[in-house]
Amino acid sequence: MKGIKDQIKTYRCLNCGWTSLFSETESMPDHCPNCLSGIHVEDEEENECGGILEPVGIWVRTEKEWEIVQRCQFCGEMRTVPVTEKDNRIKILSIASKPISSPPFPVERIEELTRIMGGSGDTGGKQK
Repeated sequence: MKGIKDQIKTYRCLNCGWTSLFSETESMPDHCPNCLSGIHVEDEEENECGGILEPVGIWVRTEKEWEIVQRCQFCGEMRTVPVTEKDNRIKILSIASKPISSPPFPVERIEELTRIMGGSGDTGGKQK
């Protein structure tokens, strides 16, 4: 007869060191529920990679399907993995809101950039 100890598996994240126990019936996660990183086992050519897959974005496919966009720090390949019930919700929201809090363009030049792209440049802000 198997004991309780034989029915529990330990998951340890190689990126952040977070550990968690999983029952024998649960599958091991393909990414860390704490930091949302994973290990890149194989690249596109099926060569061993071993790089850390860092979370870089959240993709909302449908109302009920969210995925974590990950990029390998070693080879740069990108992939998506489904968000799970065990994933850190604060980390998910932090990654999802990053483009809003740190846009890839200078906010103070938004009117100029709008004009360059063919708009009027008027954002409804201060009057000139």
